[in-house]
Amino acid sequence: MTTTKVLISGAGVAGPALAYFLRCDGYEVTVVERAPGLRDTGYAVDFRGAAFDVLEEMGILGEVRGHDTQMRGTTLVDATGAETGRLPAEVFAGELEVPKRELTRILHRVTAADVEYVFDDSISALSQDDSGVAVEFERSEARRFDLVIGADGVYSKVRRLAFGPHADALRHLGMSGAGFTTANHLGLNRSGVLCQTGSTAIYAFSAADPDTLTVSLSFAGASPELDRRGRAEQERAVREAFAGRGWEAPRLLAAMTAADDFSFSSTCQIELDGWSRGRVALLGDAGYCAAPTSGMGTSQALIGARTLARQLARAGGDHSTAFAAYEAELRPYVAENQAKGREVAVMFGGGGIPAGS
Repeated sequence: MTTTKVLISGAGVAGPALAYFLRCDGYEVTVVERAPGLRDTGYAVDFRGAAFDVLEEMGILGEVRGHDTQMRGTTLVDATGAETGRLPAEVFAGELEVPKRELTRILHRVTAADVEYVFDDSISALSQDDSGVAVEFERSEARRFDLVIGADGVYSKVRRLAFGPHADALRHLGMSGAGFTTANHLGLNRSGVLCQTGSTAIYAFSAADPDTLTVSLSFAGASPELDRRGRAEQERAVREAFAGRGWEAPRLLAAMTAADDFSFSSTCQIELDGWSRGRVALLGDAGYCAAPTSGMGTSQALIGARTLARQLARAGGDHSTAFAAYEAELRPYVAENQAKGREVAVMFGGGGIPAGS
């Protein structure tokens, strides 16, 4: 009996989680990641509901809890900096929040011995036939796999190659924003502050590192096109959106330019009629991003990984049956989370929830 070979694109959360479960079931797994190593980007991820069961099943719940940011809540302020209210920690931090880099390091550590990781490379072409998928890479030699799983985020390379252009699947929810870190001049201690003015919002918090302030500058926008542009154009859009804003806006705009970890993203959802095409399937944000406004991205990734692996095991190697069952089981849960994401986006009028939080 031959071993099923699976290629997973993306070494964030969804990919390594799926790799863990597939290796437990005897699959031969390769994970390809375009970054040169494990990513330190991404500020914090939170867990809700059944995601805790997945972490427990993987045997890492205790370790993950050890990195709890222990956030205490968020203060709401107006354009003058005067306090207007408070939000409980659960709004942004869920039931448990940890730095994303710690989660990805844990997931890599528990899979590295049995999973082949290929960093600094990316899939460039896919070609399916009845017996497998021929995969070409940007740097490595071409190889064949039995299955290919795209767990490579909103702008998934696998989805573009196997399903079509990003524009066919991406739904922009009217918010974009920049994220970066700077010195904690606000003196925050495991807490955050949110200032919403019109269609813009400043969210700043300090979690595990008391000397560091993590900042999100969000604003209303009509499309996600800026996501694919250069930093200069993205910064210019942020400056235009925050021109004339009060409170800490001028100082934070200056800090944005000086930051060496600048990132930019739009609040989007991914909507597809189906999550698989033949021997290729999508997982997590690549297939059904619910948007940061839902607070469910990491939980969906973990639950989706376990669901997909379980259905593959139940189907006994019949990927068509497994992919259909995976989608049938998970789609109602995803639909509920996406509805919540849209509701929150509308509630805050395109400016109140930090993009990428």
